[in-house]
Amino acid sequence: MKRIAFTLAPLLVAAAFAQSAPVAADVPPALLGSTPTLAPMLKTVLPGVVNISISGHMQVENPLMQDPFFRHFFGVPDQDDEPQQQEFAAAGSGVIVDAGKGYILTNHHVVEQAEKIQVTLNDGRTFDGKLVGSDPPSDLAVVQIKADKLTALNFFDSDRLQVGDFVVAVGNPFGIGQTVTSGIVSALGRSGLGSLTGRGYENFIQTDAAINPGNSGGALLTLRGELVGINSQIVSRTGTSAGIGFAIPANQAQFVLKQIVEHGSVERGRIGVGGQDLTPELAKAFGLPVARGVLVTQVVSGSPAAKAGIKREDILVEANGRELRDFQTLRNLVGVMKVGDSVDLKVLRDGKPLNVRVTIGKDTEQASSGGKLHPGLAGAQFAPADESNAADEAERGGIAVRRVAPRSPAARNGLRTGDVIIAVNRKRVATMEQFEKLAGDGEKALLLLVRRGNNAFFVTID
Repeated sequence: MKRIAFTLAPLLVAAAFAQSAPVAADVPPALLGSTPTLAPMLKTVLPGVVNISISGHMQVENPLMQDPFFRHFFGVPDQDDEPQQQEFAAAGSGVIVDAGKGYILTNHHVVEQAEKIQVTLNDGRTFDGKLVGSDPPSDLAVVQIKADKLTALNFFDSDRLQVGDFVVAVGNPFGIGQTVTSGIVSALGRSGLGSLTGRGYENFIQTDAAINPGNSGGALLTLRGELVGINSQIVSRTGTSAGIGFAIPANQAQFVLKQIVEHGSVERGRIGVGGQDLTPELAKAFGLPVARGVLVTQVVSGSPAAKAGIKREDILVEANGRELRDFQTLRNLVGVMKVGDSVDLKVLRDGKPLNVRVTIGKDTEQASSGGKLHPGLAGAQFAPADESNAADEAERGGIAVRRVAPRSPAARNGLRTGDVIIAVNRKRVATMEQFEKLAGDGEKALLLLVRRGNNAFFVTID
């Protein structure tokens, strides 16, 4: 039975293509013969997928020691809080996207803790890799190698992808070496996965092509060998493939690649609104027949949205002709637009349709890389806090900690995702400019007043 199932699969694929002439015209000739095969296509693209090995040191510490309350209550001295260093090694995958300059796309989580990066090509050659830049919100990173005779993969317009399209995944599962799996696109636009990206830009391609640990950063390909996605993560109760894998769309990867190569980091746009998904209950309350769209709950003062006339309780239903299913869709769309570009919004206000054009502004959120901010804050992302989060009017404002990377200096110093920094060195902060100015001196220790839930406490950053 196993043999029959194996041999029937490609025949069924060929039959599916043969049913529709327009589709068959787009199919590689190798799939239309008496023995359908992907081998000719794979021979041309496999050299463009690489294995990535990383090594470094990780902090081994008691999680309780990261809690300032625990240290203070038990009087733990500073020297007892020093984490131990332990060597580690890990493996992942990457995709060559520029043969001339040696640029390789991979996942941020593959290289996040790397002190040394080694890239092994399909032909067995190994090179030291240089991290050009990394973007935690998208879980993408760019590595560069100096090598000749490289093969780069061509990008496919991922907006053209449809559920049911056949795809091929290539990577380095479990570090055993380059491996190919195949399947279909199971769903598009997946988000809310509680992913590695934290408060990230989630617009995943879901596939049943087998993706396992080590496939991260590898290629998701069309049957013509075009790069349609970067494999990122799986949903599984066992940690191995359960037929639910996710890839970052190629269009999003191209945007991040260009930003990192040109600027070293990603400059994202924003329009300055807070919102929530329009549920059936909310649609009924607003007298709307369809529960699709984004209910605006907050408009940041002075933001592009405010200047364009967007108001609280507006319903955003389309952006640049694309239906807005939820707030994440809007965030993903704006997040890959350049500052200065325009987005045309279709708005319902008191049930009446409006067209509003908003000019994209600069996202105030930034990741601390130890450049602008104190090295002790490295590994954290910050943004102006939502003023509605604080119950006490006097405690409103501050700088929100949007994400803290595990084992980063910021994490070791006691910061957590969701914290709000009220003051730096006893001076209140309300804007990123104030925060960068007060927390930008790497030579001096910092005294942070932090709000966590209903509690406030001081944290020292040496």
